[in-house]
Parts: sequence; C-alpha cells; structure tokens
Amino acid sequence: DIVVFYSEGSVYALDNRCPHMGFPLSRGSTKDGILTCDWHHARFDIKTGGCFDLWADDVPVFPVNVIGGRIFVSTDRRRRGEELQAYYLRRLNDGMEQNIGLIIAKSILALVSEGMAPSELFRRGLEHGTKFRQEGWGSGLTILTCMMNIATHGTQDDKLRALYHGLSAVSNDCSGQPPRFPVGPLPQEREIPDKVTLKRWFRHFIEVRDGDGAERCLVTTIRAGAGPENIADMLFTAATDHRFLDSGHVLDFTNKAFEALDIVGWGMAEQVLTSLVPIYAQASRMEERSSWRHPVDVVELLNSCFARLPVALQKGKETRGTWKADSTQVDTLLGDKPDALVGLLVESLENGANPEELAALVAFAAALRIAQFPTTNEYSDWDTALHTFTFANAVQQALRRLPSSIELLRAVFDAAMSNYLNRFLNVPAVAIPSYTEENIDSMKNQGAENIMDKFLDALDKRQQVNEAANIVASHLATCRDEVILPILVHSLLREDRSFHTIQMLEAALTQKSEAKRLRLFDDDNRASAVLIAAARYLAAHSPTARSQGQTFDIAWRLNQGGKLYEEIG
Repeated sequence: DIVVFYSEGSVYALDNRCPHMGFPLSRGSTKDGILTCDWHHARFDIKTGGCFDLWADDVPVFPVNVIGGRIFVSTDRRRRGEELQAYYLRRLNDGMEQNIGLIIAKSILALVSEGMAPSELFRRGLEHGTKFRQEGWGSGLTILTCMMNIATHGTQDDKLRALYHGLSAVSNDCSGQPPRFPVGPLPQEREIPDKVTLKRWFRHFIEVRDGDGAERCLVTTIRAGAGPENIADMLFTAATDHRFLDSGHVLDFTNKAFEALDIVGWGMAEQVLTSLVPIYAQASRMEERSSWRHPVDVVELLNSCFARLPVALQKGKETRGTWKADSTQVDTLLGDKPDALVGLLVESLENGANPEELAALVAFAAALRIAQFPTTNEYSDWDTALHTFTFANAVQQALRRLPSSIELLRAVFDAAMSNYLNRFLNVPAVAIPSYTEENIDSMKNQGAENIMDKFLDALDKRQQVNEAANIVASHLATCRDEVILPILVHSLLREDRSFHTIQMLEAALTQKSEAKRLRLFDDDNRASAVLIAAARYLAAHSPTARSQGQTFDIAWRLNQGGKLYEEIG
C-alpha cells in the first residue's frame, strides 16, 4: 500500500506500512514536516522517509508528480536485489550496535530470504563481538557459536530462530561496553623468536596474569604463519597449566572460538583468538579454592599423576583400539575415592584408551550428575553440575584437534576431579527412567507431533523435571533420535535465552553424537542418558517469559506481509 500526504503545500508518497510493526501510516499525524505513527510514535521525515527513532526503520518514499491537478506516483523506487541486501546489512549493524532485537530479527529474515548464507551472518556477529567488547570473548559469542551447532538439528524455522538468538546475544553482551583495542605483534624488522619460544613466553605471561604481553606473543605467532594446530597447542596448553580455570569457562570458550573459526575460516584467527587473552589472564585457578585442597588435596593428587602420562600413553599404543567403556568404570568415576578415580584414568590409557575416548567417558559421567540430579538440591546447584559437563565436552572436542597433546590430556583429569567434587549433588541419585519391551511396543506408533506436544506441554509448567525426563526416555527407548533432537532444539529456542541452558543442550547433542562415533559403549543406547540430562535441565529452567520469541514472531509475520494491528483483540 502507498499513502499520499498533502503537507505544508507539498505532496508526498510513502509506503503505508510503518516499518516498525506495520501499522498504517495513513492513521498517523503530520506536523512541521514530521510524520508520526500513532501506534508506537515512531517519527519520520516526510520528505526522505528517514526515521528519527533507531528502534523503528526508514520508510520507503516514492517520487511524486502533480500534473493538471492529478497526482502520479512512481513505484520503481522499491529496494531490490543488491540494494535491498546492502540496506538490511546496514540495519543489522544498527540493530546490533543499539541492541534492538526486532531490527536484528527483521534483518536476518530479509537477508536470508535474499539468499545470504547464515554463515555470513555468523561472521558479522563474530566480527562485532570481538571488536566491541573490551573484555574480549564472552557468553554472547559462545551462545552464537552454540546456536550454529544446535541449528543443524532444528527445522528451517528454528535455524532462523537460532541465528536470531545468537546475534542478539552478541549484541546484548557488547551493549554499553567499550571497544577492544588489539595489541600489535613484536617488531618485524629483525628475526622474531621461534614458535617454541613464543609459546613459552605466552605461558609465562598468563602465569603472571600479564594479558598485554601474552596477547603480543599470540599475535606475533599468528602473523608468523603458525597454523591452527600450533596455535591450538599454544592456547590449550596455557588453559591447562592450572586446574579447571574459571570453573571451566576458559577452555570451553577457547574450544568455541576454534569452532567459530571452523565456520568462517582461519583468516579471522587473529581477531578471534586474541579476544580470549583477557579471560586467560584474569581466570580463577582451582589451586586457590579450599574445596580442591582440603580435606583431600586433589591438586597434589593430580600433579603427581601427570608425570605418569607419557609412559601410560606409550604402553597403551600396543592395545590401542581394543578398549571399551563399561559400567564399572562409570561407577568409579561417580564414586567417592579420588585416588581410585585417577588410577582408573591412568590404567585406561595403559589399556589402550585414546585420550578422545577417555574424555568422552568422563563427559558421560559428568552428564549423569545432571541426569540423576535430585530437585531437593539448591536451584543454583544445577549450574555446578553443568560447568563440569560443558567443560568435559569442550575437553573432548579439543582433543579431536590435538589428540597427541599430553598437556591437554591433563584437562580430562581436571574434569573427572571436578565431577568427583560434585558427588554430593547425587545424594540421593535420581533413577534414570527405563522401559520394558511392552512399554516400548506401545510407543512405536506415536508420531513426532504427539511427542513434541507432550514434551512442550510439560515445559509449559514449572517443576516438571522428572516428567520431562520420562517423556524423552520413553521415546529414546524406540531408538528414534532423529525425532527427539528437533523437539529438544525447539523447546530451547522458544524460551528466552539462558546461557547455561544453551550450553547444556549443545554439549548434550555433541556428546550423544560423539559416543556413537567413538563406539564408546557396546550398547549405543547407553549414551542416551546425556539427552535425558538435557531434558531435565531444560525442564528445570522452563518456562520463561518467552518475550524474545515473541519478538521473532513479530518480525516473521511482518516479513510475510502480515498485519499485526488487525490481530489485536
């Protein structure tokens, strides 16, 4: 629709839909050359269509000719093709700079409909988050990367929702923050130190919490042409020089940064990876926590076993490929004897377990803490268990990049020890639901829509932790992961963003897939417990107000040409 105004002796033609939420501008008011929409009071220059309120948008205007008392309006000025794409890229930048979710959502929908790849939008979010946050990599960029991973299991609609949540999280994380000013490399006029020296210096600067010195070493190494494996070794080694840095966030964020580079390419390595340095230098170290030193000094226990790792790995080469995880090992990892736990890990390496497999086993044990978490615990304790699981997941994924890194292998032991310290969270341990063959046969004919309805209905109410677990467990028993995974993804994306809930589901989806790839257990269904853990965590944190989903729905209806004002009442 086009609306024509006669104002102060001139005629103007504009798109009749307010670019904010589609209200007819024909119901608006004009004064002193300013058109005001009566719905949310967005104000526009009636001549150019420019909006004075950044949360709205510019309204398209059309050339007008008055000939012989008749008004002629040309509609050829509508944006199309490259012009439309360039316009919405600017609007996406505006939305992220101003932290306006509706503009971010509208821009994503418009750009994707114009053929822009989600990976390009992801790249722009990555650039924004690493440039406009002085503290460097944070929860926003982690959410963005998690969302790209989660989206692969969702419907087409949920893929767009995931992108919206990810970019909005980055925008929110940067809102009100000063920008980051990167540190340059060492002077290039003379021969720079070799990679081994730069790695040693990097570790030293992190040890003394000197972020500037550490960043300069990292930039110099990247500029010298070091590849992904060299840089990963440099970072993950420093991330494991102390125990369980910052409750696992340092290693987890580092892993996510490398996953982000897998999507956008190594060309952004300097900008992305240097944003990690502040959290390395500032991280808390578990050597400083009494729970890791008393009554059992688990730090000393770990340090004493690290010296045994080279010999254990060498011995294990003779039987590599024959090791399998079993229930006894899981019970030991969940037990209350830290020396037995450490002994099991070293013995497994000697018996042929490769570091990746061992890390997956520890991640599975960490997921069981959540799958068997009783609701009699304090609510905040969900996150205590979560930190260990997401850390263990990151360790396992990092070992895929650096399978021969003894330094990174230390983190497997850190994850196992953190899980040991969380043993009180399973007192008493909730039983994981199991089903008889008769139960399973009765469920095989239930369609995906019925399963989704039951699960989403459960998450519409609070305190449905066990009910949600029962629903997921009952249908996992029929071996239909492809049905359950999109349901879990949708249940996450319809809620308002929660950093830890997003981490939980992303790690669970990853570890379920990894257990199958590695053939961790003789029975692949055993690994389904990680999805039951995710279902319980989701239910414990649902429902939210779901206002962010409402914003996306508004943007989607506007993108489809819907008239929101006609739906009122």
